[in-house]
Amino acid sequence: MMNFNLRYITSLLVTFLVIAQFSYAQKRESSKKKEETSQAQLLEAESFFTEGMKFYMMEDYDKAIEAYEKALAIVPDNSGILYAMSNNYLKLKDESKAIIYAEKAFQQNSTNETYGELLADLYVRKQKYDAAAKIYQSLIALNPSKSEFYVAQAAVYIFDNHLDEAIKSYNRAEKIIGINEEITRQKQMVLVKMGKVEDAIKEGEKLIASDPEEIDYNIDQAELLMSNKRNDQAIPYLEKILTMNPENAQAHIMLAQLYQEKGEIEKCNRELELAFADASLDVTTKARILIGYMNTAKDEKSKETAFNLVKILVKTNPQDPKSHAIYGDLLFQKGDEKSARDEYVKAARLDKSINEVWGNIINIDFKLRQIDSAIVHSEEAIEVFPNQAAFWYLNGSAYYQKRNHNKASESLEEARRLTPEGSELVQHINALLGDTYNSLSKYQKSDEAYEAALKVDPNNDHVLNNYTYFLSLRKEKMELAAEMGARLVEKHPDNGTYLDTYAWVLYVMKDYNKARIYLERAVVQNKSNSGTIVEHYGDVLFQLGEKEKAVEQWKKAKTIGSTSTLIDKKIAEMKLIE
Repeated sequence: MMNFNLRYITSLLVTFLVIAQFSYAQKRESSKKKEETSQAQLLEAESFFTEGMKFYMMEDYDKAIEAYEKALAIVPDNSGILYAMSNNYLKLKDESKAIIYAEKAFQQNSTNETYGELLADLYVRKQKYDAAAKIYQSLIALNPSKSEFYVAQAAVYIFDNHLDEAIKSYNRAEKIIGINEEITRQKQMVLVKMGKVEDAIKEGEKLIASDPEEIDYNIDQAELLMSNKRNDQAIPYLEKILTMNPENAQAHIMLAQLYQEKGEIEKCNRELELAFADASLDVTTKARILIGYMNTAKDEKSKETAFNLVKILVKTNPQDPKSHAIYGDLLFQKGDEKSARDEYVKAARLDKSINEVWGNIINIDFKLRQIDSAIVHSEEAIEVFPNQAAFWYLNGSAYYQKRNHNKASESLEEARRLTPEGSELVQHINALLGDTYNSLSKYQKSDEAYEAALKVDPNNDHVLNNYTYFLSLRKEKMELAAEMGARLVEKHPDNGTYLDTYAWVLYVMKDYNKARIYLERAVVQNKSNSGTIVEHYGDVLFQLGEKEKAVEQWKKAKTIGSTSTLIDKKIAEMKLIE
């Protein structure tokens, strides 16, 4: 059994039309050339033409053209074949050749509407709008009662920015078919573009008068007025709609918008509540309204209304992920991060494909310092988005914080592989890879990662600090460490951590006097709250021969905490322990 699809049916229609054009043209034109072309030749031309149509049906347009050319060699002025040639070149996207054959076909038979419409369409495609308008004018002269020609002509005038002429054409079409919604819409669009807003409004009034009970006409008129800053004029139309249909959600929403712009918040909130009471208003629309409302709500009353509407939305649509995601947004704005995370998780369980929701979940995990949850959630996100570098990076960050450096390095390497070159994320990945590989004692890889990060951003504070400090601990590349450390403290002269890092580089390089200067500044800036800085200060004092002061600083460091494991031994033996 043959399966007739739409494309096949369309092709058949074109085929029958073209065959009809050929036959008509042959009858009309063969009498003129009876003496020049024999009946046998005409039959041969028809055979070539039929063969061409067969190839056209098979979408083998090149072969179709070959067959048509053979037919044209016999009957060169046959309008049907010329029209078929134009159609074939159009299929081959060769509009220039299509125009040549369409012009010839129309010259041969200028009363044929099909030829004229094809030629006008081709002129429009090539932006020959004046020529297209003239074709429609000639078609209108042949059939002045056909409204479609006026509408098509108006479209050409719009393309050519002859807007006054477009309005005239629409008016002529309207005289034939009466007030028409589509023509009114087009006229309003043109009139607004011309700056004739009053005329556009009058067109809307005429449409409403043609069917006063049609709600959509009133909605459209209100939208036209609102989009042209005529809000007060829009309100009566919306009130009229609500008189006809008190539950019309769209009218309530538009009124809410108008009242919000006027600063009448109580009325705005009331209209929103009425809109949300409409069960026929779909969840997606409600969610979109809420998002827009939340972004503009400034006063506490509006925020409370938004919050209550979201709770209603969640309660009435518990299986809709958008409602949970919006509720999560509101809870996060209120500072209830744990509850927000729970709502985002519900949204993700209902629809795993919302990338932003997963990002929100994992970021809140980190804020709540629930690193195990961050690992679980980032791995769930990776299952859904295996090619999203950000989720691999977050997963690597979580494993790094859990001191599982092997897993961290695997995830971070995958993040680096997936991140496009030049992305800002690259330097963050490389910075953390530098830390991770240092913890694994893979120092070459650590250095390479740090240097890759600095290549993107030479002033990355995190990288400059950690790379400098780790080099000093290893006592390697000390000139580089000193240069980076000096650059860091020049940028941040009051940062105790950075002052300590640079001082320790100087200490390793045995420049104890200079190290002392920076450590004393670090102690002051940190207000003696870092055991590491105070311990380092003691070490420098010891190297400078101030043994009693050194022991005093070591004891103070022990009281603060976060010191080296050798602090007790240093205090007991009153000397540095290597």
